Amino acid sequence: QVQLVESGGGLVQPGGSLSLSCAASGIIFSAYTMGWYRQAPGKQRELVATTTTGEPTNYADSVKGRFTISRDNAKNTVYLQMNSLKPEDTAVYYCTAHHRVVGTNYWGKGTLVTVSS
Repeated sequence: QVQLVESGGGLVQPGGSLSLSCAASGIIFSAYTMGWYRQAPGKQRELVATTTTGEPTNYADSVKGRFTISRDNAKNTVYLQMNSLKPEDTAVYYCTAHHRVVGTNYWGKGTLVTVSS
């Protein structure tokens, strides 16, 4: 059974930092493109960042220079370091796993990030 379990969400002040983690099980982690998406209240879910083993990382323009995605294939974990957070970063953040050849997609349940003073 595939599981993606996010952790690290919470409340942070504008300008602050937060780090999210996603532990994966049930997949060959290194073979998957891992990503973070987010959904703000009343808005559509949007891509934040992705990482594929051996390839450059990919970021939404809105988070470039502020967020960093990384992965540890030995620990089956993907991370999202978020700096200089803004109120508009407030959203539920979802971890995803996508296999480009097989076409399978998996989603975590999400973790809430609230940026507010």
